[in-house]
Amino acid sequence: MRFLHCSDVHITEDYFALPLHKLGWRRWVALVELTAGGRAKAYRNAQATLSAIARDAGTHGVDHFILSGDLTAYALEGEFRAARAALAPLAPTPARCTVIPGNHDVFTPGAARAGRFAQHFGDLLESDLPEYRREGAFPFVRLIGEGAAVVGLCSARPLPTPGLSYGSVGPAQLEGLAALLKDARLDGRAILVVVHHAPKSPANHADGWHHGLHDADALLKLLPGPRFAVLHGHIHQRYHHPATEDRPHLFGAGSSTQAGKEGYWLIEVQDGVIVGGTKHVPAL
Repeated sequence: MRFLHCSDVHITEDYFALPLHKLGWRRWVALVELTAGGRAKAYRNAQATLSAIARDAGTHGVDHFILSGDLTAYALEGEFRAARAALAPLAPTPARCTVIPGNHDVFTPGAARAGRFAQHFGDLLESDLPEYRREGAFPFVRLIGEGAAVVGLCSARPLPTPGLSYGSVGPAQLEGLAALLKDARLDGRAILVVVHHAPKSPANHADGWHHGLHDADALLKLLPGPRFAVLHGHIHQRYHHPATEDRPHLFGAGSSTQAGKEGYWLIEVQDGVIVGGTKHVPAL
């Protein structure tokens, strides 16, 4: 079986064409990142690149497409609409596509309160085993064929101020995941757990407190060995830490649409075990 994993596509509206009073102060701060930081230029073609990655899923004959959060730059309605349009070939059915939110998708309290991510992608949060949900739609699980399951977690929370981007899965979702993993319907399947924040940095260390996944150790403890993988984004580098006896594979998809760094993972599953992955660049 084959899975395509991408992340952090950051589809970006033209912020200077929008009324400033509608952006809110958090996005005013973000304008510095968009301009002086170069983010607007880096993601100018993000929607077209995401569309190309979605087409590549068909070219490679993947069994399931996974996007581990940060569909948007700063959680504007138009950014969500554009992300959904880019995924049009895949998004109509949860059996083909898993999408979870990232911290940029709940960038403002208003976007979080309105459930803007769920408004556009709620149909992709359905679960084949809904009895294990503990926090809204999470964790949800999708049974893929006879040999794999994809589990979606949410680590993205509204934070008090820009500059902080840490996350946590939380005890409720972790308890639901632990119960789910004991279900006999998952026996013999490879388990791909999708979360936005990175359990480990490219250097195989914990990420910084202000940016990292605060309950990473508790998550990894539930997923020992090569039957398991955690697929994440958040850190804009593409890397893989192979599984050990005590820890799952870790696949960081980087930022799949960033100009000059476009790419994604194709992850291979065989006989209920994750056997590895290869990096690919979209056919733009």
